[in-house]
Amino acid sequence: MSFEYKVTGGDFTHAGYASSQVKKMLKQLGVDSTIIKRVVVCLYEAEVNIVAHAYDGTINVRLDPDIINLVLTDNGPGIKDIDLAMQKGYSTASPEVREMGFGAGMGLPNISVNADTFTIVSEPGKGTTLEIIINLNSSLA
Repeated sequence: MSFEYKVTGGDFTHAGYASSQVKKMLKQLGVDSTIIKRVVVCLYEAEVNIVAHAYDGTINVRLDPDIINLVLTDNGPGIKDIDLAMQKGYSTASPEVREMGFGAGMGLPNISVNADTFTIVSEPGKGTTLEIIINLNSSLA
């Protein structure tokens, strides 16, 4: 089962739409609530990063019998220093984004903690791709 969502940079009104839709679908499929929470945290954080930092992006969600695979690709400024971006509290969010309550620098660390596999590929000036895998039978809490 696969789904694709388009994300528009700067559109905070619709930020979280994809994560909300995926949450509903996983509940309907009877996926364990702990797994759903982990998926939603990862997807929401990554989705808001596209809205806050990129011009636009695409979210691809693939649900297989054993895993949920999330691939988020954006057209944006890219991440110059991934190791630095992974540090709790580090943020390049604009003052406007911070005034809205976003940009605390917890997005990528939260994804890392909740994902079974998390990969970032980024090219400054081009954009960023995140791949997040969550095992449906994972004991990670």
